[in-house]
Amino acid sequence: MDFLVHNWYYIVAVLILFMGLKTINQGSIGVVTVFGRYQRILRPGLRLMIPFVEQIYKKISIQNRSVEMEFQAVTADQANVYFKSMLLYAVQNADEETIKRVAFKFIGERDFMQALTRTIEGTIRSFVATKKQAEILGLRKEIVEYVKEQIDHLLEDWGYHLMDLQINDITFDQAIMDSMSRVVASNNLKAAAENEGQALLITKTKAAEAEGNAIKISAEAEKSAAQLRGQGVALFREEVARGMSQAAEQMKQANLDTNVILFSMWTEAIKNFAEVGKGNIIFLDGSSEGMQKTMQQIMGMLEMKSNNSIQK
Repeated sequence: MDFLVHNWYYIVAVLILFMGLKTINQGSIGVVTVFGRYQRILRPGLRLMIPFVEQIYKKISIQNRSVEMEFQAVTADQANVYFKSMLLYAVQNADEETIKRVAFKFIGERDFMQALTRTIEGTIRSFVATKKQAEILGLRKEIVEYVKEQIDHLLEDWGYHLMDLQINDITFDQAIMDSMSRVVASNNLKAAAENEGQALLITKTKAAEAEGNAIKISAEAEKSAAQLRGQGVALFREEVARGMSQAAEQMKQANLDTNVILFSMWTEAIKNFAEVGKGNIIFLDGSSEGMQKTMQQIMGMLEMKSNNSIQK
């Protein structure tokens, strides 16, 4: 007891020293004031302050923070749009000037959050008010870029930085949602009908092309066959004429009457008609005048053939 009485000032000094020790957690920065006026900042770790003079006004978190927002906007064609979004933000940096702005711009965290969310909501509403209902669903990225462009400078003045804005859901009134569903369904039916029509057109076109090619091939084959048949008939006639000419020459050399061989060929022709002919009736002029006329024609043909051979 006597030791405590005689050394009380040591005990008081130790107590005062311990009262001046403060711990700043990792991810936070302490803002120190002296009688309400800004003095300095305290980095994470164990720090020493002047007891009863210096106070920690705020502990500013420099970690990323997020907040969810739900709000309504109205398009240019008077359609109600409901947004659900997530905002990710953080203190711009750990510099002293930035920490001072964060600490003293707003009375408290609640006031900052209210200003931040209302600013973002107002920015999105002003963008949506210039667009039509049918355009909104495809403009998520444009909305985010517009918001960042509009409020980046303002947040920088507050000491914060908008890291990300995600629009998780965009909905409309139920009547509009139903009408949009019907539009999508009708567009799908229209696309299906167009695809079916194109498929049918392609099928019919290909079938017509195939039929046309088949007809063309058949016509070319018929043309070739006709040419071959004509060439065969011509060769046959040429051989017949040559045979008849040779036979006539031989008969002349033997001093025989050529009418005999012509009559023989005439009867052979009639026999051939009867054997290989496809018809049931053959009309021939069997009178002596008709036969004589035919003989004269054959003789004329042979003489013409003979004259052509002599000229060559």
